[in-house]
Amino acid sequence: MDEPQLGRVDSLDLASTSSSGLSSILTSDDSRSTTSSSGEFSRTTAGSSGEIPALLAVPEARPKCVGRNNKGVTWGSTAVIGRRKEMEDAVAVIPGFMACTCDHVGGCTAPGSRTSSEISPVHFFGVYDGHGGSQVAKFCAERMHEVIAQEWDKEMVDGCEWQRRWETTFLVGFERADSEVLTEADAPEMVGSTAVVVVLSGCQIITSNCGDSRAILCRGTETIPLTVDQKPDREDELIRIEGEGGRVINWNGARVFGVLAMSRAIGDRYLRPWIIPVPEITFTARTDEDECLILASDGLWDVMTNEEVGEVARHILRRRRRSMFTNTEEISAAQAVADHLTEIAYGRNSSDNISIIVVDLKMKRKRQPRQ
Repeated sequence: MDEPQLGRVDSLDLASTSSSGLSSILTSDDSRSTTSSSGEFSRTTAGSSGEIPALLAVPEARPKCVGRNNKGVTWGSTAVIGRRKEMEDAVAVIPGFMACTCDHVGGCTAPGSRTSSEISPVHFFGVYDGHGGSQVAKFCAERMHEVIAQEWDKEMVDGCEWQRRWETTFLVGFERADSEVLTEADAPEMVGSTAVVVVLSGCQIITSNCGDSRAILCRGTETIPLTVDQKPDREDELIRIEGEGGRVINWNGARVFGVLAMSRAIGDRYLRPWIIPVPEITFTARTDEDECLILASDGLWDVMTNEEVGEVARHILRRRRRSMFTNTEEISAAQAVADHLTEIAYGRNSSDNISIIVVDLKMKRKRQPRQ
């Protein structure tokens, strides 16, 4: 089993940014501090970053993509324990976890894709927010991408429309991962995890979400939600839960039987059939205006809105790109965004683990030689 790319583990001091500190982050995105109003904060973080070249070699084939499929991306991530006693989040970044012909990832519907026979590398990003323990989240980070790739290969139906094939792959894949949690991960029935997954090709952003972790897309000046939190008091979820004989009780927020603050998850067998491992899936065609993708656990979203996160990300990315020729730091723009969002969330007194993946969707500009 391939291990997810979780990067190095360091012991660091994290800066605190108050709820009014958003403007200071936007003013100076390179500032750091080691103390906060609640005292010094020592935490363990798993942080990593990398670049995925456009012509990534994958086991099945060497891609020959053109147009939008010729885009490379960079990414950065953080995973912090925050104010919790235990780290229950996990993240996974798997570049080139699959290779598909363009017609299977929406390439033929997007400008810049010339033939359906071109091979496109497909990348995998996942954030998993565990509850009741870390077993299910860790299992998902190690296994989910493998399950999805295997289920895709099984869905070889002649004439199968590509979106329907991905929907089936995710629906069956999430259900299978949920079943394997009991048989392979030996997780207790009271342990579960959210799962927000993005499959990224040169032309498509395919999102599959189960729970209240979240993914957004920054496109130009817009912040576009790619997922909708599956909360017990969401109208359709409330109807489903009560239709199955369940109850939603307001106990520090809406919770299924006063226990779980989400209505879908991997694991949580003790709350079936009210908690289900059925994802909601969205398809978004990439454009030249796309700035970045952000996936995160609710340690971020509990204290920042989609729009605030998008504003910070756009500012830091654009500032970094403008200064890219003089910036000597090794840290990537995507990693800088992940780091600063983590600082803001902690400074706003996020009480949960905070895990973030940022994917920079802009092509890197080549350095121009001096005249």
